[in-house]
Amino acid sequence: MTAEEIADRATQIGFPLLVKASAGGGGRGMRIVNEPAEVADAVASAKREALSAFGDETVFLERYLVNPRHIEVQVFADEHGNVVSLFERECSIQRRHQKIIEESPSTAVDDLLRKRLGEAAVATTRAADYRGAGTVEFVLADDGSFYFLEMNTRLQVEHAVTEAVTGLDLVRLQLRVAQGEALPPEALNPSMTGHAIEVRVYAEDPTKGFLPTSGTVEHFRVPERAGLRVDSGIETGFAISTHYDPMLAKFISYAPVREEAAALLAIALRETQLDGVTTNIGLLASILEDNDFLAGYTTTSFLDDHRELVANSSFVTDGVLARRALAAALITQVQTRDSAVAQQTIPSGWRNNPSSWGVHTSTQTCVYALGDREVRVAYAVGPSTAKVRSTAPT
Repeated sequence: MTAEEIADRATQIGFPLLVKASAGGGGRGMRIVNEPAEVADAVASAKREALSAFGDETVFLERYLVNPRHIEVQVFADEHGNVVSLFERECSIQRRHQKIIEESPSTAVDDLLRKRLGEAAVATTRAADYRGAGTVEFVLADDGSFYFLEMNTRLQVEHAVTEAVTGLDLVRLQLRVAQGEALPPEALNPSMTGHAIEVRVYAEDPTKGFLPTSGTVEHFRVPERAGLRVDSGIETGFAISTHYDPMLAKFISYAPVREEAAALLAIALRETQLDGVTTNIGLLASILEDNDFLAGYTTTSFLDDHRELVANSSFVTDGVLARRALAAALITQVQTRDSAVAQQTIPSGWRNNPSSWGVHTSTQTCVYALGDREVRVAYAVGPSTAKVRSTAPT
């Protein structure tokens, strides 16, 4: 199409509109256009990014809804004519048009809307003559109207959310369908129980425009809690490069009600120990604790409307803070003895009788502060032994 034809078609669609890569995903090759004068540059820019990311510069135009919700429906189809909806997931909280929090069910979807969304997703799947696992995505306006966005012909990152609320193993189902089997009764008559939330942990700095970060994972440990699932491909010593997708892990929580699922996930994130690379863990925990999130006020503009969460997202976990304070205390002790002008060979706090920790030094204490958080370190160092204890930050 010529530039004039594209401009005419854009005017017919109406503004604002979205230029989107046909072969794309994950927010790549997408540009929001608010007025006719922006169309040509947006199309050219989106085409360049699409060609670089996907090897295909084809883009299309669609109407852009302001502050909608992003709702997707998990579908399955087999070779025996069965097509089924496995209910919706809400993926509205995004940065750079890429999801960072997904949940099921959506707080905006009632039984009637769920039925309509499922029917539309099944109809789309049948029209495409599709087989296997897929996701039909929609944007949902605040008046309850919804519009087709795209169909992803695969299992998505957030499929674990659906697994949690339905009790179905979607990977297993996909393999069975690929072998020509029919969907089993539990998939053809699915039910949904409880609430599940997933967050994507990325190696990125939210305070710097979500730029990807790199480094070596010096320490990685996640808590073990009932109702918590963590899918990850990293471990201590793993090198994080900017040449690949920055997602490090998925944390999925499941509980009878949404508030419990959010609380479980927020606590788990704050207890996670991940040293060596900057991540979005602090932002994710803050979102899950935010009153608007807990009230279900989630749209695609959530982060734009809550910039303070992004600005204050720098986060050090309790475990990391405690270990850093402990190291600082011991380093300070060594430096103090090295700079002593007398009796350098005698440890600080030395005493004739052993202390309660079994060493000939009295217990010494240091208190460190990070913002409004404090951590207390107690230590006793002998000629050949050292004992230390770091309390949880307060």
